[in-house]
Amino acid sequence: MVDDPLALYNSKRNFTKTAEPAGTLAPGNGNSFMVQKHDATRLHWDFRLEIDGVLKSWAVTRGPSLDPNEKRLAVRTEDHPLSYATFEGTIPAGEYGGGTVMLWDRGTWSPIKGKSAKDLDKGHLHFVLDGERMKGEWLLIRLKPRAKEKRENWLLRKIDDAAAGGTDTLVEEALTSVSTGRTMIEIEEGKKPSKPRPSSQRKLGSQAASAEQEPRETPAFAGATKGAGRAGSALPEFQDLQLCTLVDAVPTGSAWLHEVKYDGYRALISVANGKAKVFTRTGLDWTDKFAAIADAATQLPVKSALIDGEIVAFKDGHPDFSTLKDAISAGGDMTLFAFDLLALDGEDLTGLSNLDRKARLQPLIPEDEDRLRYSDHVIGAGEQLFETMCREGLEGIVSKRADAPYSGKRTKAWLKVKCTHRQEFVIVGWLPSDKKRGFRSLLLGVREGKGFRYAGKVGTGFDQALMDDIRDKLDALDRKTPTVEAPKAAVRGAKWVTPKLVAEVAFAEVTPDGVLRHSSFIGLREDKAAKDVVAETPAPLPDVAESAAPETSIKVSSRDRVIFDKSDVTKGDLADYYVAVSGIMLPFAANRPISLVRCPQGRSRACFFQKHDAGSFGDAVHKVPIREKDGSTEDYLYVDDADGLVACVQMGTIEFHGWGSSNATLEKPDRLVFDLDPDKGLDFGDTKKAAEHLKNQLAELGLVSFPMLSGGKGVHVVVPLTPEAEWPAVKDFADRFARAMAGAEPERFVATMAKAKRKGRIFIDWLRNQRGATAVMPYSARARAGAPVAAPVSWTELRDIETAARWGVKDGAELIERAGSRALEGWGVADQVLPDL
Repeated sequence: MVDDPLALYNSKRNFTKTAEPAGTLAPGNGNSFMVQKHDATRLHWDFRLEIDGVLKSWAVTRGPSLDPNEKRLAVRTEDHPLSYATFEGTIPAGEYGGGTVMLWDRGTWSPIKGKSAKDLDKGHLHFVLDGERMKGEWLLIRLKPRAKEKRENWLLRKIDDAAAGGTDTLVEEALTSVSTGRTMIEIEEGKKPSKPRPSSQRKLGSQAASAEQEPRETPAFAGATKGAGRAGSALPEFQDLQLCTLVDAVPTGSAWLHEVKYDGYRALISVANGKAKVFTRTGLDWTDKFAAIADAATQLPVKSALIDGEIVAFKDGHPDFSTLKDAISAGGDMTLFAFDLLALDGEDLTGLSNLDRKARLQPLIPEDEDRLRYSDHVIGAGEQLFETMCREGLEGIVSKRADAPYSGKRTKAWLKVKCTHRQEFVIVGWLPSDKKRGFRSLLLGVREGKGFRYAGKVGTGFDQALMDDIRDKLDALDRKTPTVEAPKAAVRGAKWVTPKLVAEVAFAEVTPDGVLRHSSFIGLREDKAAKDVVAETPAPLPDVAESAAPETSIKVSSRDRVIFDKSDVTKGDLADYYVAVSGIMLPFAANRPISLVRCPQGRSRACFFQKHDAGSFGDAVHKVPIREKDGSTEDYLYVDDADGLVACVQMGTIEFHGWGSSNATLEKPDRLVFDLDPDKGLDFGDTKKAAEHLKNQLAELGLVSFPMLSGGKGVHVVVPLTPEAEWPAVKDFADRFARAMAGAEPERFVATMAKAKRKGRIFIDWLRNQRGATAVMPYSARARAGAPVAAPVSWTELRDIETAARWGVKDGAELIERAGSRALEGWGVADQVLPDL
């Protein structure tokens, strides 16, 4: 008689009391997996693999980790029935496993090549997961049993691949059910599933890209309105496009945003008063070729706008260049993916950061318009996006510095990484075929100096109709002499043409002498001029220092003046620090109202706050007009580049504090900050535990949070928000949350500022979450002895840090390196809104 593998499962449960499904053996050889977050006696994650008609199960005590160096204990539990795969609910108290169960992940699994599920009996299993949250290669290893152990102990570990990431990225940020969108509290309370909320994990369409715009309340920015039209009424003029630099790897860190690289035609859309023009990358008016896109653009909710994007046509669900060429000729379906906004309603936006421009663009693009689509992005997860695009057969990705303005030229602020080798070449001739029409291959060249250099040939990728069309164009450009020097054997019998036609060609590699191997024709590029076609060689990825430390034109006087006591840090050191970290600081601090802590004679002398523009900072520090409570308007300060940071230092600034909202959505905050301020009698360990407690309580509500060392004695718990709720609602939530924490543990927390009530407690300062209040910005120096800085950390790191002033101004290089690490991947970014309470 065969043993029932579900007998133990059934014996542990009373199915008249628990809603769990009774265990019956199901036939089949499926390959599903799922993970259920289970808040029982101890919170854990139940990892289950479908094998031999049951769910083999392990309880992972700290949850799965994306960090390959992190080995998570996984305790083997009884096999579960396949029907358990969809279970979500509450097991009654007193019953086996009593507590709340969330369906946390689901998908399919498979052993790696050459392995099988039978390896489980040998004590190890190497497998690949394709879930909604867990992806890539994983490893389960059984530990040697110890005396008196009743269950098998295993280790679950992530293999280092493109899906690897930070230590606690998954468990800290994936807080809702993949099935119902509910939080643990909502499941416990029996709340009926509604429309699933967006996963709090970073994804295409991140927090910054989801910002809603207030069309008539957005304040005016300083600066000219070049190319934006008069008062937003005229069609904006063409502007030079920002171009990408080809690199050989994906940049890492939260200073970069990443988009899909579309296989199409670059276009600039000019809109005003019910009219629209479509410009090519060189400024040609191609409105007639893209009439449907122009018509759709006229319906956008703007007075005027200048939108940058890529026009594509789809084949089998993917952008396809050949299909686009056919669509242009035959008037077929085409779509513009909009990824940038250069001007809006008469306002020049090119000086804003990439994130702010996209935040202004996203609300303008309707979700139900096939001709126009918004180009989503991810932050800090470029390698995963690149791997996905390559696996799906797409061209690659574009990576952009999140804080970079739109410069209208080729820079390393925009990078492109390609899955396959392909670029443009000029057709300089052709080789005849044995047939009367057509050709055997096209001869290619690239611009070099004042002429062209031979780059090889391409003879595949043509059908007869395309070949005939190209042959007609070649005949019209016939010439007697070549424009390139080429090996005689390679071009014997060649027919030469004037180099005007531009072809896009895919190829396997380029030989040392610059000739293509295994090339294939993609299509003709009518939007690019032959004179602009040069050999495109991948540049090395900008190193961290290069990408984070732009040159500054601001002169700093008295550079040798020591401005921090108990250190030798000078004014010059501080200025250099802010230049170095500008790339990782500006994504948080740029383009939002700021208050400055100015200490003109050093931090040991008089210091003061300044938030209004007094006209003394120069052109690098900007102003944004904001209405006050009394109806008057005051100019507040903001910066948008390294020059702005240094200009503030020149005027004696040490600290940068920012509003909880950006200039683009002033009345809708994009972050909450809870500042944990301990009484003098408490040590930093108490503050760390308090921060962890707040993190857990916020997680119960479905909110992802991130810790930041204040640089003083406390910890900031930062909660990113999609700018949706307005200030009164955000303030009310912060108030009620802090008071609830203090009410639940009055001996530990206090939510009022009164010094007398804070004896031996931690003040949860929620008052920073109201209009006009500020909090210190990530990477800002603090006006304290020793020159400490406010530093983002991960929750895992926080447990082992012994002071809130762990890093200082002299640690800029380390902070920059940390910002690109797995531990801080995507720090401070989450797509989430305030819960309904």
